[in-house]
Amino acid sequence: MIIYKTFQFDSAHYLPNVPQGHKCGGMHGHTYTLTVFISGKPEEHSGWIIDYTDLKNGIKPFLDILDHKLLNEISGLENPTTENLAVWLWQMIKPIFPDLVKIELKETPTSGVIYEG
Repeated sequence: MIIYKTFQFDSAHYLPNVPQGHKCGGMHGHTYTLTVFISGKPEEHSGWIIDYTDLKNGIKPFLDILDHKLLNEISGLENPTTENLAVWLWQMIKPIFPDLVKIELKETPTSGVIYEG
């Protein structure tokens, strides 16, 4: 079974490796939507795979690093494409939630990435 929880954060970035004149080369922002998927078997007593509050509290420190920040200034995100941001988030989240199976990160309602490690 897989459960999920969705989070949002707002960040600015610019993409330093796009061709000159590309609109994403200039600073701009997104309201990102992050969905975290955890697999497991429901615990017999609680009936839960994980308490959603525990999941929220575990993700919050990483969102605090990203929310209302310039992503290019965060170590490891000097080229903050959505793909690179998904890898960065995975590397932060997986040690805390070893049953993480995938994340979905949307930079707009119609564009994003799914990363499975």
